[in-house]
This record gives sequence, structure tokens and C-alpha cells, in this order.
Amino acid sequence: MYQRKETILQGKDWRLIWMFGLISIIGLISIFSVEYRSNDDIIHSLFAFQKNYSKQFFYLIACVVVAMFILLTDSKLFTATPNLLYVFGIGLMLATFFIGKTVNGSKSWIPLGFMNLQPVETCKIFTALALAKYLSRPDTHFDKSRSQLIAAGICFLPIVFSLLQNETGLALVYFAFLLPMYREGFPPIYLILGFSMGVLLVVTLLFPAKPLIIALGVIALLLINSLKIKIKRNRSLLFFIVGFWAFSALFIGAVVPFLFKHVFQSYQADRIFSMIGRDNPYIDGKTVGIDMPANSAAKKSKADNENYNVKQSKIAIGSGGFFGKGFLKGTQTQGDFVPEQHTDFIFTSLAENFGFVGCALLMFLYLSMLLRILFIAERQRSTFSRVYAYSVAAIVFFHVAVNICMTIGLAPVIGITLPLMSYGGSSLLTFTILIFILIRLDADRQMVLR
Repeated sequence: MYQRKETILQGKDWRLIWMFGLISIIGLISIFSVEYRSNDDIIHSLFAFQKNYSKQFFYLIACVVVAMFILLTDSKLFTATPNLLYVFGIGLMLATFFIGKTVNGSKSWIPLGFMNLQPVETCKIFTALALAKYLSRPDTHFDKSRSQLIAAGICFLPIVFSLLQNETGLALVYFAFLLPMYREGFPPIYLILGFSMGVLLVVTLLFPAKPLIIALGVIALLLINSLKIKIKRNRSLLFFIVGFWAFSALFIGAVVPFLFKHVFQSYQADRIFSMIGRDNPYIDGKTVGIDMPANSAAKKSKADNENYNVKQSKIAIGSGGFFGKGFLKGTQTQGDFVPEQHTDFIFTSLAENFGFVGCALLMFLYLSMLLRILFIAERQRSTFSRVYAYSVAAIVFFHVAVNICMTIGLAPVIGITLPLMSYGGSSLLTFTILIFILIRLDADRQMVLR
């Protein structure tokens, strides 16, 4: 009997493919609106590989070819090579220290001639595969501390190299892997502790250190006094309260200063403090709670300079109104007022051209993509595919949430791209590979892959 041959797209998740295509095209249009001028020859400039939208156009074509190649690949290849790929990714990150190119103060790029490859970006793919491989092993018992430490080491090792390359923003993305780990049984107490430290960090940024430590000490004493009957019955409660206060004091007095002096770059620290209306207290040997030199004019000028990107971003987004000014009619976009508008601040271009309606459509597409990925994750028979799918969802969510919060002033500017929208071959290629490996694995969801 005649059997119809299986086509490349048969059994693949078309909804996710369409979402990928729509967001990528919206991104290309947004980049085009940033750079296009009325005297440009559209056809010539599109194929000249000189403008950023021209380069993005060819990057997108190349990504479509890569996507087709992935869909033609046997899904077992992705379960057989994660460890090797992970080592390769770490090797690429190490290679940047010797052959890397410095861009915007970050030596995290490897020049390839036609584009610059950013290993810290592409290593997210290898980390997602390696984590899925480890958690799907029959001998991995994720309820044991040893397995949890190994999984955390796989996820967080790239952070070390990212920080050494001055890529603090992308280093933070790797914390997104806590989501798939939590889904597979990572103890919630670690996430609660992590969240608590995040809250404590924010509070430390808002208030001077010494008064804050004293205030926490007073709260601890009041708590001990109010619980003295329970403490007599259970001494461990006293140790917990005192221990938490001691940990908080150490975190505020030692860990936070270390982060802002030795982990964050000075300009990153300045951006964070200027966002909350404070001067950076970790400069020129100063610490939290010690007054800075009284030069209000200089400090105001510096703060205004650090906030310039976000201020212009807010102006561009707000000027779009409900329906937008219209395609290629944005004054902020056409006037080059927003720095890095084709990369980290690409969202402002869409907002000014198409207004709230365009932004809402993009948010709907991202939300639909995330929900679709989670739906795909939960229908997998294989732990490998499920962990990988949750990793993809976590990475996409982190990028979208931080980037958009960054453009509207709710998060510091840390250099996070908007998935499939921001200009850049490395970013576009990374998200293309992440999504289409998931689509390929989902096509074989009836198989148990390890």
C-alpha cells in the first residue's frame, strides 16, 4: 500500500512556529523603523548588509535555515550530545579571554567577520540541554543534596565567566534555571531564601546600612520579647531569630558592598542607584550610610546622565499614545533620541509607532508563546523534554520581563535583549535554536528520551 512520506513540518507544533515568525517579523519592522530615512533606497539598503535592519534580515534568513536543519535532525542527537555541547560552550566562554572582542566595556564577543558571536548568550542553549540530560538520568535522585548541588553547578558555572567578562546582565539570566529545577522537585526553601535576599537587597538600596541594621536588631528584640513564652519551650526559635538578624547584618554590611564594588561595574551601580534617586555610596571608598561629598550640582548632572536612556525611553513610549503615531512617523525614533534603540530599547520603537495597541499585541504574543511552551512541557512523556521546555520558558520570560521593565524604568539598565525583537545575530540565533529544538523534541513526545 502507498504511504505518504512524512514532511518536515508534519507533527510539529504550528502554533509555536507561527508565534516565532510573527514576533521575528515585528522585530525586523521595529529595527527598520529606527534606521530608515526618507532618502534611503529600501531595496538596495535591505540587501546591502550595511544597515542594522539589513543585517537582521539576513540573520533571520540564516535562522530559518538553521530551524529547518533542526527540524530535520533526529531528536536523539539532542539527548546524546548535551554534555559535550556544554563543555564546548564553556570552552567558547573561556576563549573570549584570549580572542574576544570588547564591545561597550564587555569582552564577551568572538568576531566571526559577518557577525560577532557572544558565547554567554549561546551557552544558555547548552546549559538547558545539560540540565535536562542530568535530571533525566535514572541515577539522579533530585531529592538528595548532592544531586541538587550538581544541577545548581551546571546552571550557575556560566555565571562566573559572565561576571569575569563584565556581562552582569546576562549572568542574571542563568538564575531562570531555578524554575525547571523547582518543577522537578528543588526544595522551595532555597527559593524562599533567594527571594528573601532579593527583598533584603532592595531594602538595602533604599536605606543606609547602619540604621537598617539597628532597625532590624530592634525588630528582632521586640520579636524575642513577644515570643518569650514560646522561646522558653523551644530554644531553637531564639537561635533562628538571632541567626536571621546576624545573617541580615552580614548581608547588608559585607555582601552588598562586595557586589557593588567588585561584581557590578561602576556604571551599572550608578544606574541602579540613580533609578531609585540615590547617589552611589560605594564609590571612592565610601560605604552605605557615609555621606558623599557635597556637590549637589555635579551629583545631579551625573544622575541625569545615568537616567538619560530611561527618560528618553519613557518619552518615546508615552508619545505613542493609544494607537501610536504611525509607522515611520515617530519623532523620538526618527530623531535618534533613544540610545541603543535597535537593541536593548527596541520596545520603544514599537510603542511609539503603534502605541498601546501594538504593545498589547506584542505582550499577547509573548504570553501566548509562554503558555504554549508550558503546555508543550506538560504533555511530554520524557523528563528530558519537560525540563528543557521549562528551561526555554524560563529564559524567554526572564528576558521579556526584565527588558520591558528596563525600558519603562522599573528595572535598572543591565543589557538584556528582547527575544526575537532586538537586533543581533547571537540573540536571534540563540532563541531560534532554543525554540526549534523544543519543537523537534515535542514532535517525538511519545518517545521516552534520556
